[in-house]
Amino acid sequence: MDTLKILVVDDETRMRKLVRDFLTRKGYEVLEAGDGAEAIDIFFSTNDIDLIILDVMMPKLDGWEVCREIRKESRVPIIMLTAKTDERDEQLGFDLGVDDYISKPFSPKILVARVEAILRRTGAVGGDDVIRAGAVEIDKAAHQVRIDGKLVELSFKEFELLTYFVENQGIALSREKILNSVWNYDYFGDARTIDTHVKKLRAKMGDRGSYIKTIWGMGYKFDTTQEEA
Repeated sequence: MDTLKILVVDDETRMRKLVRDFLTRKGYEVLEAGDGAEAIDIFFSTNDIDLIILDVMMPKLDGWEVCREIRKESRVPIIMLTAKTDERDEQLGFDLGVDDYISKPFSPKILVARVEAILRRTGAVGGDDVIRAGAVEIDKAAHQVRIDGKLVELSFKEFELLTYFVENQGIALSREKILNSVWNYDYFGDARTIDTHVKKLRAKMGDRGSYIKTIWGMGYKFDTTQEEA
């Protein structure tokens, strides 16, 4: 498979280098842009960018404008970086079709994990239809789940929720992020619906329901490391 290309857009040279170093270690080809105008030029002249990591605050064109221009022509996955924690900014990003949203400062390892999760979901990487975590095996093509080798009957939404957890294992996920990713951005229900589905999913997973850890006041994390230690 061809090397996947990631465009990193940030006006801070140090930040671009940090992100580039972590991504290149994982085998990605990294292109860089120091402002929004350069990012648009690179994107439309290259044509085969697989994912964009895009800072919000930049000269010439900010991240929002870059996102708007790219979304007119492409659904390439976009991760927005921001120094702000304003909920309205995050909602604007999702309204513009941003795939993920990370606040600075952040762990480069977590950023790489988010990149890989998005590329798996979009089919750009990890073409296997079967994914595994601990005793859980998910066959996405057959829409089947096996736990400790036994088939487990899940509803469509429970299947999607478990798949999302496994693809993002080890990452703390807020209820809002789960809702946006599994129920889609146009869902206007209460984020607490996540708790109901998690309770049902844990029950169906039996002892392995303990993989789904509660992060009080925030959401959940799928973690098998304690078992594997």
